[in-house]
Amino acid sequence: MTSLKEVPVGSTVTIKKLHGQGATKKRIMDMGLIKGSRVKVTKVAPLGDPIELTVRGYELSIRKAEAELIEVA
Repeated sequence: MTSLKEVPVGSTVTIKKLHGQGATKKRIMDMGLIKGSRVKVTKVAPLGDPIELTVRGYELSIRKAEAELIEVA
């Protein structure tokens, strides 16, 4: 399994599966990170947290802990 946390800057991936439960999973889905979405990693903060993504034409920043719950291909 490759998580979104492990994707290098500049890469575009497709979300395969969301892990996590309850409110955490719902919050990730509410941000537009759902199965089948294309995501580009645009920036990573100097200490690695947060990660900036481009999803469905908008910029989104998420924490490493959240990115670890997103399986990508």
